[in-house]
Amino acid sequence: MGADMPRISSRMTFFYKRVFPIVWFGFLSIFVLFALFGPAASRNGPPLPFLIVPFVMMAFGFFFMRKLIFDLVDAVFDAGDALIVRNGGTEARIPLSQIMNVNYSPLVNPPRVTLSLRGGSTFGDQVTFCAPVRFIPFSTSPVIDDLIRRVDAARRR
Repeated sequence: MGADMPRISSRMTFFYKRVFPIVWFGFLSIFVLFALFGPAASRNGPPLPFLIVPFVMMAFGFFFMRKLIFDLVDAVFDAGDALIVRNGGTEARIPLSQIMNVNYSPLVNPPRVTLSLRGGSTFGDQVTFCAPVRFIPFSTSPVIDDLIRRVDAARRR
């Protein structure tokens, strides 16, 4: 399933959810280890800012990733009158008529789409996914604009 349905979520979701956090925390961990055991470490140890700043950046990064990245589902496919949502090994079919609201935030990175659902789903009352990345900044996504129109039409029926 999914091969014949168009994907409306970004293919960069894997990078945002899996690769970027590893790179972020890995770089900061290597920086701390280098400060502790590298050639510049003196007898008194590294200056305190070389230890405090990376840990503050880790906490800051975790907070923002938890709010903006970790809640993204892996993939969303358009099945005509419904959306097929996949996250991990779980898949759910959400009829367009069960979507109360489509909130599109193009000015955050990654651009987010949050679907508020009637009655919830396997993923809860809200499903958030990464919108396809656009090359023109501050512009709306035609894919998401079409989804909003179709959700509105399904609600009116």
